Amino acid sequence: MTTSRKSAGESAADGVPTLRIAQQPQADELLARSPLAALVGMLLDQQVPMEWAFTGPHSLALRMGAEDLDAREIAAYSPEAFAALFTDKPALHRYPGSMAKRVQQLCRFLVAEYDGDAAAVWADAATGEELLDRLNALPGFGAQKAQIFLALLGKQFGVRPPGWREAAGAYGERGGHRSVADITGPESLAEVRAFKQRAKAEAKAAATAKKKAPAKKKAPAKKTGTTPRTAK
Repeated sequence: MTTSRKSAGESAADGVPTLRIAQQPQADELLARSPLAALVGMLLDQQVPMEWAFTGPHSLALRMGAEDLDAREIAAYSPEAFAALFTDKPALHRYPGSMAKRVQQLCRFLVAEYDGDAAAVWADAATGEELLDRLNALPGFGAQKAQIFLALLGKQFGVRPPGWREAAGAYGERGGHRSVADITGPESLAEVRAFKQRAKAEAKAAATAKKKAPAKKKAPAKKTGTTPRTAK
């Protein structure tokens, strides 16, 4: 199946979308033209600011002396040497060692399952559900991360197999500001960040309320056993 790559922010000249996720032109340009960079950026997007996570692929490529990331090269890298690329100051992530390991695991999976071609994960997906299943199977991609990346593919890369919005859940909704899929510039980045902060505060309040709620009294256990016979 051929997927459309047209989107609102697309460059008419070459079909490559114009992204403003990393808020850094060279990093965003790499994300737009490199499927592997986009996947790695999504993988790194946890416990760090979104723009830091999505700048990571460009920083990694520079440290590897390349203009793009190559799944085969990363998969074959010495784990120690690859970890050093992440841990050298400035570190590429809040947890550089563990994230370096996850990036290598992702690339090894892509080599084994997709011949090292990251775009093959979504290129021929027949439905949104099939694409979601493929993303869920990627190392380091849980259910939420898979749905967010599916929404990113649909909203900004024009990868829209039938049912993609439904498969992406709330992240696929039009006009929302829930995730990186909705970032098109500084203003939308601020709105997404505000949404995340509200959601975090609401979850914390709900957890606190649950702890303070009085425990339900347990019903007394029913007595079991036979009634002793009366001696004759």
